[in-house]
Amino acid sequence: MASHTKRKTKYIFVVGGVLSSVGKGIACASLGLLLKSRGYRVTILKFDPYINVDPGTMNPLQHGEVYVTDDGAETDLDLGHYERFLDVSMTRFNNATTGQIYYEVIQRERRGYYLGKTVQVIPHITDEIKRRMTYFDGEYDIVIIEIGGTVGDIESQPYLEAARQLTLERGRSACITILLAYVPFIRSAGELKTKPTQHAAKELMEFGIIPEIILCRTEHRIPKEVRTKIALFCNVAEDAVIELPDVETIYEVPIIMARRNLDTIVLRKLRLKAGELELDTWSRFVARIKNPRTTVEIALVGKYVSYHDSYKSIIEAFVHAGAINNCKVELRWINSEDVTSENVEELLGGIRGVLVAPGFGARGIEGKIAAIEYVRTRNIPFFGICLGMQCAVIEFARNVCGIADANSAEFKRTRHPVIHLMPDQERVEHKGGTMRLGAYPCALLAGTKAHRAYNQELIFERHRHRYELNNAYRSLLEEHGMVMSGVSPDNRLVEIIELKSHPWFVGVQFHPELKSRAVSGHPLFVHFVRAALRLKLNDEGTDDVQNPIE
Repeated sequence: MASHTKRKTKYIFVVGGVLSSVGKGIACASLGLLLKSRGYRVTILKFDPYINVDPGTMNPLQHGEVYVTDDGAETDLDLGHYERFLDVSMTRFNNATTGQIYYEVIQRERRGYYLGKTVQVIPHITDEIKRRMTYFDGEYDIVIIEIGGTVGDIESQPYLEAARQLTLERGRSACITILLAYVPFIRSAGELKTKPTQHAAKELMEFGIIPEIILCRTEHRIPKEVRTKIALFCNVAEDAVIELPDVETIYEVPIIMARRNLDTIVLRKLRLKAGELELDTWSRFVARIKNPRTTVEIALVGKYVSYHDSYKSIIEAFVHAGAINNCKVELRWINSEDVTSENVEELLGGIRGVLVAPGFGARGIEGKIAAIEYVRTRNIPFFGICLGMQCAVIEFARNVCGIADANSAEFKRTRHPVIHLMPDQERVEHKGGTMRLGAYPCALLAGTKAHRAYNQELIFERHRHRYELNNAYRSLLEEHGMVMSGVSPDNRLVEIIELKSHPWFVGVQFHPELKSRAVSGHPLFVHFVRAALRLKLNDEGTDDVQNPIE
């Protein structure tokens, strides 16, 4: 068992070869889970090679979702994998971009920090990278560092140089490098090709970095003779060539790694003791995902559905909530731009629940509102997140309160902005990092659906938005049956709305998907899926209610 006294931190660098998007984030999160399960204090850092300061202003159709930490950092979506697998909260110090690093160095140069020296990539940029890599030095036993991109990318070279220098300074027993490479199967030839992996390892060695473990991503099983060939030509031990085949669920990856002894190999190379590995709870969770008792179909209505990574945390929150309810959530993807009052029945017919997703801007808003009216009037479970909650307020104000031109100030000028700009946002010019970001408190009203889900009076949830429910309309909304079931402790900001006369209609201003964790899930997603499952069982005329994990 690892000691919890302050000790020298060990470092694991994970780099990609051959192709991007082969799963470095999942590999880091899975390895982190195994090492944590053996008793070590583990954290994971992500270094992104793009020049944007953070992904906050990037198009979700290109970059995927923006993951927000408790301390308000807009970060890469891989931090979501780290949190979900490790069941810990990351911070702004767990993610760095080339933009942040150069910005910091340039700011120092402007302040005269370098005393007139010529500022260069080496040593100044690499020193700043190393400073960030070692930020948690002494606080954790093991720090896993994911370097974005692929070996050979010009953008990633300073990070590889920093990793080389840190390995030289700390020694090979304190720093190891893992290469995650794609091993393609050529269908016409009927064989796996190792040459791309060999080239990736060779290119890494040209940077002065020797990969000690090679993880082989593959769609086909890699036979022993192929692993032997990779080991020989990449200069690694044969037992350190580990295949990572495609699996049914990403949560199975730690189990696959454990079977192939990855964690014990890593600990041996870092000269650390291998304590007992406990994966029983995790294995039961995976079994629930792979073998659910039933299914339930829920529609996800959003503007970015053509790129599912735009809603990555929502997808995973449904996986967690499904497992807890012993069912599989099957998502029906609906582009809100395609929804009208004329076709909403066709698009949402037979659905057991609807989640209206977050987003920004006026595009697709009327489609979201049409979908919300459909589920509200038919008693279908509804869950609105951020913009989805705001659209629910607009729909209710229009169709229940009788304010025909109710709208959000974000979309158009209107006499009735039931959603309006936060007062401290009115003079904001720079869009990056200036929204209400990070964890804020929310007081729950006793007896409400939100209170029953959380089973506590005060919660902290993560935000990413500029607009709020306009308090000038609160009384009118409440008079017509809308409940403000969650508010800021000072009662200034509405955080959660729900409807009295509806089986399950909840909208939240925050992003609960960002705090859903593997095994434990998130209370609102768990109860939403349970409500959808209850509707399905009622429609089928069965009382075979699923027994959730207790």
